[in-house]
Amino acid sequence: MHKIDMDLVEMTLDVMKYTIDRISSSKIKIGKPKKEEELRELVGETVTEKGIGGEYAFNLWKKHLSKANVPVDHPRNLAFVPASPTRTAIMFDLVTSASSIHGAYWMEGAGGIFCENEAMKWIVSLTGLPKGAFGVFTSGGTAANLSAMVTAREHWREHEEFRGEKGLIITSIGAHSSIKSMAKVIDVDVLLVESEDVLHETELQKTIDNLSKDERKRLFAVVATGGTTNAGIIDDLDGVANVCKKENLWYHIDAAYGGGALAADSVRHLFNGIEKADSITIDPHKWMFSPYDCGAVIYKDPQLAKNAHSQQGSYLDIFKDEGAHGFNPTDYQIQLTRRVRGLPLWFSLAAHGTDRYKEAVERGLELAQIAGKLIEADPNVELVRAPSLSCVLYRRIGWQPEDYTHWTYENHRKGFALVTPTKWKNGDSYETVSRFCFINPDTTKKDIQMILDSMK
Repeated sequence: MHKIDMDLVEMTLDVMKYTIDRISSSKIKIGKPKKEEELRELVGETVTEKGIGGEYAFNLWKKHLSKANVPVDHPRNLAFVPASPTRTAIMFDLVTSASSIHGAYWMEGAGGIFCENEAMKWIVSLTGLPKGAFGVFTSGGTAANLSAMVTAREHWREHEEFRGEKGLIITSIGAHSSIKSMAKVIDVDVLLVESEDVLHETELQKTIDNLSKDERKRLFAVVATGGTTNAGIIDDLDGVANVCKKENLWYHIDAAYGGGALAADSVRHLFNGIEKADSITIDPHKWMFSPYDCGAVIYKDPQLAKNAHSQQGSYLDIFKDEGAHGFNPTDYQIQLTRRVRGLPLWFSLAAHGTDRYKEAVERGLELAQIAGKLIEADPNVELVRAPSLSCVLYRRIGWQPEDYTHWTYENHRKGFALVTPTKWKNGDSYETVSRFCFINPDTTKKDIQMILDSMK
């Protein structure tokens, strides 16, 4: 398996041709999933004792398996939070894999980690955090939120009176699902403020004031959101900062989706207060045009993260040696083993410059405004709320929840578009509505109009 022969050379050329075709193609099919039994019937058993051969396996991928995926960078994939990695970033992802770099410690990955850190410096600069703030790349927002909350909890437990206490964090119902998931992992309780819209200073303070004595003792952190996944809503970041400072609480901002908009001058003021956070999550694989998987967690005081995450072991002692000194990403997040996942982002930033990134993010914001105007001009649909960042919530007048579901599947079945429904809190109940999320600069006004027309 590890020898170089003509089969390997030919397979390398095949892979490179596939990659070049994919990167250079301006028209890609949206793809759709198949049931497992359907795929099994098409490809048969692929992992066998003797192997089926690289050429045959690759042909199965190209002919059948690759078509059972939905490319996140299709211009009419507007569901969830899609992605649109730059072509240069995709190319350098190949280089990253081919280079076989272990990205945990400077001793093994100095060159790659240096590049990651160059990209990280730019991201940190967007936040306005004070000098000394820094971060590391993670697998995504969930790992970043988890790493930040482990840091917050361990810092809280440095005080003897809190050791052994089960922690409590406060966030809003608009927060990302990973906050509740992360809380289960670290065994802390979550108190949700019943607002899917902006989490304001007054609401947060009132929630804290109404806590029992035991709950207040266990409260150690507040999680605000810099661009909710569902609707692109930015919490009152400055006001939440005031409460956290007054109540001596760790202030975390989950800007996994919305953080990319920090690069856009037109909306940067909406994030005022983010510079007061103790930790921030941003996902470059969302609105910073990096390939999956690439999240980031940033700390105002990285030493607190190092105190919480640095791993100990006799086999790791060499990394503390004077000859191995450097920045060790593993010290600041939950993973030991990691790839240098920030490398493709670095290459793309280096190749294109940050101004091009600003333009691409601004385009996503512009597309949301275009969609809003098209919806307002269409008698069949109406806005649920004004577009926020690159998210647009709208309803098809007269539709029931099953109508949205049928419409989604029908458009996907045709290979036309993937736009999925969501729910929005309307008074005491939740309403099913449709949702756009714009990331890809290649999405056009015509694409949006065609999707809206398909609702008639």
